[in-house]
Amino acid sequence: MGKGIARLEIGLIVAGLVAIAVLRPHGLWGDGGVRYLNLTELLTTGEVSDGKYSLIGPLLSAPMWLAGQLVGAREAWVAHYNGVVLALGLLAFYWMLRDRMPREVLRTFLLLLVFASMFAKHVTLYYGEVFTAVLVAVGTIVVVTGRRGGWVAVVTGVANTPAALVGLGLLALRRAWDTRRAWCLLVVFAAGAVVMAEAWIRRGSPFRTGYESGNQDHHTVMPYSGGEGFSYPLVFGLLSLLLSFGKGLVFFAPAFFLPVRERLKDLRARADLGALYGMWMAFTVGLILLYAHYWAWTGAHFWGPRYLLFASLPACLVLAVRMHRPYESLLPNVLTLVALALSVWVGVSGAVFGDSAATPAGCLVDGPRYEAPLCYYTPEFSALWYPFVEPPTMDAAQLAYLVFGLGAGAYLLARPALVVFRQVSARVAAVRFTPDRGL
Repeated sequence: MGKGIARLEIGLIVAGLVAIAVLRPHGLWGDGGVRYLNLTELLTTGEVSDGKYSLIGPLLSAPMWLAGQLVGAREAWVAHYNGVVLALGLLAFYWMLRDRMPREVLRTFLLLLVFASMFAKHVTLYYGEVFTAVLVAVGTIVVVTGRRGGWVAVVTGVANTPAALVGLGLLALRRAWDTRRAWCLLVVFAAGAVVMAEAWIRRGSPFRTGYESGNQDHHTVMPYSGGEGFSYPLVFGLLSLLLSFGKGLVFFAPAFFLPVRERLKDLRARADLGALYGMWMAFTVGLILLYAHYWAWTGAHFWGPRYLLFASLPACLVLAVRMHRPYESLLPNVLTLVALALSVWVGVSGAVFGDSAATPAGCLVDGPRYEAPLCYYTPEFSALWYPFVEPPTMDAAQLAYLVFGLGAGAYLLARPALVVFRQVSARVAAVRFTPDRGL
């Protein structure tokens, strides 16, 4: 029975990755298109562009660019790069943790990343967040499992997204605190050195970021719009990134806010999962604090909280652990079930509807002036709920993935739903058969 379930879950993970690759469109628009052009310029002319986006992640996609060139499908091959990065990351997660934590929990964690997280949407584009998230996650697992080279992976991932230096700072502080080894803080300087070296090579100065000009918002009815750089009020940015209907983590990674430390201890894993969870949370908090102050905290038209993809990792770990280590009381298990159900919809809707749900026509009433408050704060225009307001016409591929994704989600929901059902049934039975003793 156990081996059969293991084969089923591994099959679902592989099938999920294949389904996203085959059934969902992949593109090179937005920032991803700029990264692709920078890579193409380098590989065709030997010239290094002075663009503002790092070339570290795109450089590692060069084999796919070259393979696509051979078969006349260069853009199509490169557009699948982030899917390959995620697949290799999941393989690395499994290989490093398979004997260091309960395998059923590990498989659930991987299933959640594929079917119930923001990764399902992100891997369809050539943006940089997937590379950074996977490299940092792999690197931290290497660190906590006592292998070598972990910090190299972390530094590489962070250098691909220089703004993540703030997250790395908190991650390093957390690791230094846990281990009482201050040298962990040196990784922040190492990542900063890599960022400055790339800037020097590409722009002629280690202090030129590429964001010196043209990095400004347009004016809307929102009072703090139209700024540039890190000009957005921190408090309002935090409220928006955490609670807004269109971009808030409470909707796109709800398990991020659920406690799990006691349940992590109950696992008795050989790997220090508490330390891993702490590092992931610290990194995510750093990203939240940084981007809450950034004028483009929204990620513009991108589906969901674009810059906070990494939050999916601790959120999925929390869900996996709570699903396999349920609580004795009802309320925590109900919260697990609700968070899981919402996370499944995040993964499925992101893959099926994507940016078409993130920029509904109703958001553009009277032009972009009203775009932000409608798209980012109004429930009806949230990328998660708009498909229910205006059900889109779906093609066969969308319908196929919708059915498959919801089926995988139902499999994930079965265990916590059964736990809640049994607890509710026990309470009802206790009330029904308790004799009335009167006054």
